[in-house]
Formats: sequence, structure tokens, C-alpha cells
Amino acid sequence: MIYTVTLNPAVDRELEVESITCNTVLRASAWRVDCGGKGFNVARMLKSLGTTSVALGFAAGKNGELLNDRLQDLKIDTDFVWVEGETRTNVSIISADHAHYVKVNEPGPMVSASDLAKLKRKVMGLARPESLWVLAGSLPPGVPPAYYAELITILQSAGARVFLDTSGEAMRHSCEAKPFLVKPNAAEAEGLTGLPVDNLSEIAAVGNAIKSMGPDNVVISLGKAGALMVNGRKRWLAASPEIVECNPIGAGDSMVAGLVWGLDQGDSLPEALCRGIACGAATASQSGTVLGSLAQVNELIPLVGMTEV
Repeated sequence: MIYTVTLNPAVDRELEVESITCNTVLRASAWRVDCGGKGFNVARMLKSLGTTSVALGFAAGKNGELLNDRLQDLKIDTDFVWVEGETRTNVSIISADHAHYVKVNEPGPMVSASDLAKLKRKVMGLARPESLWVLAGSLPPGVPPAYYAELITILQSAGARVFLDTSGEAMRHSCEAKPFLVKPNAAEAEGLTGLPVDNLSEIAAVGNAIKSMGPDNVVISLGKAGALMVNGRKRWLAASPEIVECNPIGAGDSMVAGLVWGLDQGDSLPEALCRGIACGAATASQSGTVLGSLAQVNELIPLVGMTEV
């Protein structure tokens, strides 16, 4: 079974405008509302790939109810801890040519010690050997930086495999808990290690440095260039196929979904990474917050270049 944990979900509101300018009123020519939060994005992509998952995390207020209803409409099971306040709203403003965007994220509701304990008990009750867990996204107010690490310890003690996609101190603490795989992007990897990421050799060195911090495997996403994976003593560069990019937002989450999907299907890690890159490219080729389809992903998988470096 696959589970996603989103501690700080959001209602994502996207507005399309002719162009982005300051100190004036912008009028939207199109708009949409989606379930936001990295773990929810992973769950949505898994559903697009025909794979079931359960979405966990914190939810609050009317926005939380909206997210719960939207996910259930998508046939994604939910199992939230409900907290006081209101789930955040994130707003994206995108130019009509998709060349520029502005994204503003709210901090999220305050989470209490009691809420943290409830979610920990829920995770403990669901943890099973060979289950796959994606812990993804930022931490809302009240959640300590080591909380992901606590969840990782619970899950991996039960024999589950944990995929982590976060940043900053939350990532630093979590690496020490030795998750199965971590997926920073290049900027996050640079911030975590203090090392440059200006070329492939430097990125590979950063991957090695992060692996030495504890995780079994490291995947550094590189946007249009694909991703680099440090897998044991081997390093793989997965080159993304050429696409007409429409909107890269959410492509990294789709890549994580593809990785998990591949391993759930019995792939090796390099094979799963190939699927992940294809999923990220498929989503980046879509307008707005539409995700790539299974058909698109299957067309792109043979076009992913895999090289051992």
C-alpha cells in the first residue's frame, strides 16, 4: 500500500493574466482551484497512473473540507487529523504565455502537540512491512523540524520504505533518521550541504555528501535536465526527454510519484527513476495544474536517457 503524508496542505488557486505587472489591477482570463500540497500532488499523480494511495496529514476548516471532498471525488482515500484554524490558500498568478509566474504561499494553521501525537499514533497504526510512504512538503506552524524524522523512525522500524521531499532543517534532521530515499532539488541540495551545484561533477559530489548524512538513496531533481541519483556506490543521470514545457509547477511531485509507482511495480531504482522522469516531463507539458496521463508517461519512458556516471 502507498501512503502520502502532507503536513501543510493547501487550496491552490491559479489565476492566468495577460502579463504580470506591478502597481496595477490584473484581471484574470482564466482560473482554477486544485488540491495543493506536495503529498496531495503525489497522490493525484499516482491516481492518474492507475495506482491507489491513502492521503494523510493535517486539515482544518472549510478549506480542509474542500480538499477532503476534492480528493474523495478523485477516488483518493483520505485519513486526516483535523486541527483548529483554516487550511492555507496558495495563490499562483501566471502570464498568458506561461513565461512568468508569481506564487504566494500562506504559512498554514497552528498545529498543537496533541495534534502531532494523534498523527503519530495514526501512522504507527498503519505502518506495515513493504508499505511505501511519501512524506512531502513544508511544516506548518507548531511542527518541530525533527517531526518528519520521528515519523521515519516509526515507519522504517515497521519495515516500511520512506520517500522524503522537504527542505531546510526538516530535511537535515530527517536524513539522520536514514530514510529510504530523499529528493531535494539542486537549490535545496546546495542549501543543505553548502556545496556548489554548477556542473554535473559538483552535483554528484553534493549527492554523495547528502548520502553520507544518512539516507539510503538520494535523487537530486534538476528541472529540465532531469535528475541525478546516488544509489549505493553508483550514480545515475536520468536525462529528461524534450517536451514543449507549459508549466513546471508540480513536475517534481510527479517525479516522486513515478519513482514510487515504479518500485511498487517491482522496478529497480534506476528503472523507477526512469518512470519518475517521464512522469515529471508529462506533467510539465500540461497547462495549469493538469497532471500527465498514463498514456503520455508510457510514450515518454523510452525517451528518457539513463547514464551511469
